[in-house]
Amino acid sequence: MKSNRSLIFEEKAIPKILFAIAFISILTTIGIVLVLVTETIEFFQHVSIIDFFTGKILKPLSQNPEFGVLPLINGTIISSVIAMLVAGPIGMMTAIFLSEYASDRLRRVLKPILELLAGIPTIVYGFFAFTFVTPLLREFIPELGATNILSPGLIMGVMIIPMIASLSEDAMSSVPNAMREGALGLGATKLEVTFKVVIPAALSGIVASFVLGISRAVGETMIVTIASGSSKNLTFDLTQSMQTMTAYVVEIASGDAPAGSPLYYSLYAVAMTLFVFTLLMNILARYISHRFKEEY
Repeated sequence: MKSNRSLIFEEKAIPKILFAIAFISILTTIGIVLVLVTETIEFFQHVSIIDFFTGKILKPLSQNPEFGVLPLINGTIISSVIAMLVAGPIGMMTAIFLSEYASDRLRRVLKPILELLAGIPTIVYGFFAFTFVTPLLREFIPELGATNILSPGLIMGVMIIPMIASLSEDAMSSVPNAMREGALGLGATKLEVTFKVVIPAALSGIVASFVLGISRAVGETMIVTIASGSSKNLTFDLTQSMQTMTAYVVEIASGDAPAGSPLYYSLYAVAMTLFVFTLLMNILARYISHRFKEEY
């Protein structure tokens, strides 16, 4: 048995160790934000902030470079919308089945299999979109480009399905069975109980899962980098190649941008825009979760 002295030492040391670990994570976050902010400010010493956020042309490598971020925002939003149009309905229907219709045994089998999709590396998804999905879609859409925004958007949706399905299923499973039994006792059908009792009661968790899914789509990198190309087009044509903010960061970071040049600092300006975008989405998810949370 341990002596009282060693037990007292552990009781005092462990909280301090845990605090130090938590403090390191906080310092890391602060450091990342400070780097983004300082380098972004440096970029706006060379490029007008108004031109950056309102410019429709992005030609960072031309002799007379232009740094309008709208093409990147446009590509990011379009790819995210396509992804959510795929992941939203499929993920929601999957969550309903797992929560309300599947037996416990079937749920224990299907849910881990579904979550395997989340463990596949995104670069694999990217090559799958480029080498399989795009050629398949070109059989039905001949004008589809070799690189386009439609194919990666669809595959991003497949990647996000486990997140939406799992979080929504957890929210619906937390609804007390007494509410279901009460509705069934009043003569409601299983479908009516699901859509008129369970889903409204779990709405905060479901909406939060959708918002987090959007954040995941906005921050995706490798799928759009591989399958969408690097054309900085400001268009709504889904058959055309577009570039997202994450893909632009990869392009510039892996290129030969000289340190201290506007091209180099544009990487941080775009990264800061992406950071603010995803931060707002996560804040919205937390607000919705707390605002409409039901206590049982």
